[in-house]
Amino acid sequence: MVSFLYRIKLCVVFIGVLIISLNVGAATSARAVEPDERLADPVLEARARAISAELRCLVCQNQSIDDSSAPLARDLRLLVRERLVAGNSDADVTRFLVDRYGEFVLLRPRFSSQTLVLWLAPPMLLAFAVLALWRRSRHRIDTFALSDSTSALTTDEARRLDKILSGLRERN
Repeated sequence: MVSFLYRIKLCVVFIGVLIISLNVGAATSARAVEPDERLADPVLEARARAISAELRCLVCQNQSIDDSSAPLARDLRLLVRERLVAGNSDADVTRFLVDRYGEFVLLRPRFSSQTLVLWLAPPMLLAFAVLALWRRSRHRIDTFALSDSTSALTTDEARRLDKILSGLRERN
């Protein structure tokens, strides 16, 4: 029972540390958009930022182009702004970049036959882990019940045990 409570406490501490680190990381995330890239129109700039936050930096790969300071990310940010100034919609800008660079440019890939594994693997792994834990806990309960029911010795076994123990005492 003590080890179970210890594990629960350890999990709670781990989850707490994870949440705090994610919040600190999000709060300290530096935006890489430079002043000369910003548009004068605040509405267009907000749209550009929203689109840039959804596009992957092809150099860094784990950052959006809005967060990356790589030269290619700067070029992509400028391209997004150029398309918006030209009058393209958000969907048109995203479609243009996907056509040019492929689905990989999206930080959140769309649900399609090509990305089916990306979307279905995490829930399937979670279901498998839950099933494995459930089966393991059932096995432990069954083992515990089995050990309790067989703990009493029969009279024949008790006699044989006494004989073995007395033989050991005589040798010493």
